[in-house]
Amino acid sequence: MTTNKQTAILGIDIGGSGIKGALVDVNKGELIGKRHRIPTPKPSTPSNVAKVIAKIVKHFDYSGPIGCTFPAIVKNGVTLSAANVDDSWIGADADAIFEKTTGQPVHMLNDADAAGIAEMAFGAGKDQSGVVFMLTLGTGIGSGVFVNGVLMPNTELGHLELNGKEVEHVMSDKARSENDLSWKKWAKLLQSYFDHLEFIFSPDLFIIGGGVSKKSHKFLPLIETKAKIVPAKLLNEAGIIGAAYAVKERQLLPE
Repeated sequence: MTTNKQTAILGIDIGGSGIKGALVDVNKGELIGKRHRIPTPKPSTPSNVAKVIAKIVKHFDYSGPIGCTFPAIVKNGVTLSAANVDDSWIGADADAIFEKTTGQPVHMLNDADAAGIAEMAFGAGKDQSGVVFMLTLGTGIGSGVFVNGVLMPNTELGHLELNGKEVEHVMSDKARSENDLSWKKWAKLLQSYFDHLEFIFSPDLFIIGGGVSKKSHKFLPLIETKAKIVPAKLLNEAGIIGAAYAVKERQLLPE
């Protein structure tokens, strides 16, 4: 499928266990049809992941610009960290690698930044001024920070140290599952994290995303913050939608 007047853009979300893609109506912030998911290859090197991206492009018979998320620091299409992925990503020119493999222009960005972009444009952060934190709770903890709607990219607040430990190692949804924590015990851990963030940044709104956002009713009511705290409206589709919308905002689209 070729984009129709550039309203349908392919968004792809690269995760530790799966790579998901879908066509997105970037005017409405909605998926067009079903997502297509392929397991993340092992090892998850840039070249192996690029082959999966090409398969997703072929699945949708798509030509046009592609928005793609990645769980790392991304600057000008280059991935600069590898907290939960293969170390070969450090310093990789991901945009160039994916463009060569797919034959299409690609814009790569941090996964939590992409989720935040979607929530600010179409979800829980729409029309919200002040300081907004998008936090994704999953394999790690991702963060997207917005000031009056403007993104401050690559904040990586999941790597803050608290009580001598890196936050995402003890407070991510993966850590909750691996340590068999009750929702109450996990919420108590998260409370200390939110207290720390509020002391440093004084945000106006927390938006909680990631796969666990579908179960937010089990833990969010147990957390008290000065700022308003809400689940992401776009749930686990936020990354795909934000990646596609970021392409539109960067004006990568032909007239």
